[in-house]
Amino acid sequence: MLKTALRNVLAHKARLLMTVLAVTLGVAFVSGTLVFADSSTAAHRAAVSKDYADIAVTVTPKDPPPGAAGTAGSAESATSAESAGDEHATVLDDGLARELAGLPGVAAVRPSADGLATLNSSDGTPLRTGRVWAHRAAAYVPGADGKDGRHPLTEGRAPRDGEEIAVDSGTAAAGRLRIGEEITLATDGPAMTKRLVGIVTTRDTRVTAGGTLVLFDKATAQRLFASPGRYTSIDLSAVPGTDTAELARRVTALLPAGRAEATTGTAQAAQQAVLVDTLTRGNEKLSLVFAGVALFIGSFLIVNTFTMLVARRTREIALLRAIGATRRQVVRSLLWEAVLLGLAASVLGFLLGLAIASVLPEILSTTGDPLPRGPLVIGPLPVAAALAVGVGVTVLAAWLPSRKAARIAPIEAMRAAEQPPTATASRVRGAAGALLLALGAGLLLSLAGAKDASEDNLRSAMFGCALLVIAMIVLAPLLAVPVIRLSGRLTGRLGIAGHLAHRNALRDPRRTAATASALMVSTALVAGLAVIGHSTGQALDRQAAAGLSADYVISTHTSSAGIDPAAVQRVTATPGVRTATAVTDSTLFIGGGVRQISGVDPAAAPAVMKLDFVSGSLKDLGPGRIALSGTLARTNGVRAGDRIDARIGGPGQDRTPYTVVGVYEDNPTAQDALGARTEVQEKALDPGSVQRVLVRADGGADTDATKDRLRTATGNNPLLQVQDRRELVREAAGSLSTLLTLTYGLLAIGGVIAALGIMNTLAMSVSDRTREIGVLRAIGMDRADIRRMIRLESLTVAAFGTLLGLAAGLFGAWTVGALTNGALKDYSLALPWGTLLLVCLISLATGAVAAALPARHASALSPLEAVAEL
Repeated sequence: MLKTALRNVLAHKARLLMTVLAVTLGVAFVSGTLVFADSSTAAHRAAVSKDYADIAVTVTPKDPPPGAAGTAGSAESATSAESAGDEHATVLDDGLARELAGLPGVAAVRPSADGLATLNSSDGTPLRTGRVWAHRAAAYVPGADGKDGRHPLTEGRAPRDGEEIAVDSGTAAAGRLRIGEEITLATDGPAMTKRLVGIVTTRDTRVTAGGTLVLFDKATAQRLFASPGRYTSIDLSAVPGTDTAELARRVTALLPAGRAEATTGTAQAAQQAVLVDTLTRGNEKLSLVFAGVALFIGSFLIVNTFTMLVARRTREIALLRAIGATRRQVVRSLLWEAVLLGLAASVLGFLLGLAIASVLPEILSTTGDPLPRGPLVIGPLPVAAALAVGVGVTVLAAWLPSRKAARIAPIEAMRAAEQPPTATASRVRGAAGALLLALGAGLLLSLAGAKDASEDNLRSAMFGCALLVIAMIVLAPLLAVPVIRLSGRLTGRLGIAGHLAHRNALRDPRRTAATASALMVSTALVAGLAVIGHSTGQALDRQAAAGLSADYVISTHTSSAGIDPAAVQRVTATPGVRTATAVTDSTLFIGGGVRQISGVDPAAAPAVMKLDFVSGSLKDLGPGRIALSGTLARTNGVRAGDRIDARIGGPGQDRTPYTVVGVYEDNPTAQDALGARTEVQEKALDPGSVQRVLVRADGGADTDATKDRLRTATGNNPLLQVQDRRELVREAAGSLSTLLTLTYGLLAIGGVIAALGIMNTLAMSVSDRTREIGVLRAIGMDRADIRRMIRLESLTVAAFGTLLGLAAGLFGAWTVGALTNGALKDYSLALPWGTLLLVCLISLATGAVAAALPARHASALSPLEAVAEL
């Protein structure tokens, strides 16, 4: 039977190719997304973690180094720690480094003055602002040979004073920076202009995975990130064979109590692993969604292909039974075929999956924050998944129809190749499908009234959608007859070719439904996600623009940096600016929660904010008086005129009785509460700071020119961003980019697999109907009509799958969208007619493309040879 299996595999090369291709795609999408998940996790780990391979112990100050906070755009360097008291200065200095170097087991000591610095590219725009955590800054520390082993120079020279910097080659390429050029940068405060004198290479994986690196001379780095003569950390490498835990205890004994601490490299690596797991959890889930959908859709293609293969070989199986083969031998022969095909497809699919994994970062990256890059990581899970899908699903797909074929009596099998389902089987299928449909629709309808986007409800909604899709798959063979009969009224008007195409699609409803299932599932997912994404995007657009009458918003990229009040004055004096008002954002401890309060000028705020007061007004705002959003007022049970205890700012402030002067409709620009800016600035964590500037421009001002002048007024500080209303809307909708990318990815996966499924079905159908096509050619049907018949049959199948998919997707989007309304107030169902029309056109085009080769093959058949076929 093994020889029989091998001969059967090699005897039908075209069938072999189509089957292997079907399985290969399923394997490729599953293994490719899993390789991408592993590679993405490794790249993120490299992007956020330090290389601890040669670090035994790291010494860091217990208190954060002073002078890190500043005011962006100010004229004075707030980053200098010289004004800070010695009692707050870091204790890490050259003297401590020498003492640490003398400890037993210490091989080398490397002091560092590290921090963060953001640069402008050569065109004046901030460089890679989406990843502030990767804007590395450090000191160039030459050794005895005058070179820094961690930062080898490739061009130019090392910085010698505070007016010079060096950058790594990746940063220079990304920003198009050249030696001798003046570069604008900022740490966590004022903008600075330095001259680029050198380009280095680095092994710091946080930089090589997509970050930036700026190197200062040692004195400048110490002044910016620690204090003069001090360091932010000291790394120790150990003599081979040294116990790092014991070395850490020796280091701790040497350190001033309460002023510094020692951490082993192993402990730091473990901490970074937790951080990486947190950062990559979303990407892993996204990858698993792709893999799951690919496996789910690909399984239809594999099962349908093998079902048709076994059905076509019913007479061959009957002949084997007639000459003495047992049922077990027949099943075993078919399973060996499946194993051989599955192994071949697993290898090809895994190789194709590697190609998919290499391009997924490009597809999933957003313009503002591209995914970290790194080498492909091939773990055991993708390999196991490739074998499980390629061999496991293929064997399962062959096992079910092979058992059914082996049970048929030889004489009966030779008499009829096709065995229609019994009435009992149809009734069982209908009852099971109706039950699943009732359970899925009932669960979704019950959640539609909840309007609560909790994790449990979202998980239940996903389960309900899965039940709904499975129900549609089970009911598809029963729905195919009435739906295709209805569509036959249209195709029947296209002549005899349309009538025959309609009859061919109805000939085997099970095969038609199975062929359309892959397209139905992908259409349902894409339509549902497109509706939810479009509705959410419109809600975010309305929310981003709500409450804002300003034309521009100037804000910071980091939470700790503020905007210098002097910069606000320069913005106010900028040509084309009608009004500019500063906003101080701080925390508000009220009731039992923590909220956000915006400090504004009551006289200027109405010009830049759209405030709809339910009661009270803004004019009475002042010290001891605040206004609350409607949600916050209802939560605390207060109205205008009531008094409530609250605390603004940091832990040094006390709770104070405040009079509520007004209640306004929820407003993202005003946040949860409004207070007088003078009071909020005084009590903020960083007294006197400004976090936003709202700018109202003259009506005829040129947008780009005004925006350029505003950036100039802020000193072109890379920590500041100047956004108009359109950019604010795009930023608010930025979270939807992943959803939209997923939608298009699912459409691509479903379209490719569905096209192959339809092509497989039609190719085998043409082979089965060789004599029938020969008769049609003999009685006068020309080749063009034969091609038209096959194409219309394919379009009928595609239209059936698209129709069911749209119905399931729109129903799921309506019910799941109701949950979103609980988390997004302005959410309302909005149909993206253009996207839905595009989905329909792509689905129908999939059917047309899939029919090209089978139609060509059918029209090429010679009438006499076709009629002579046995």
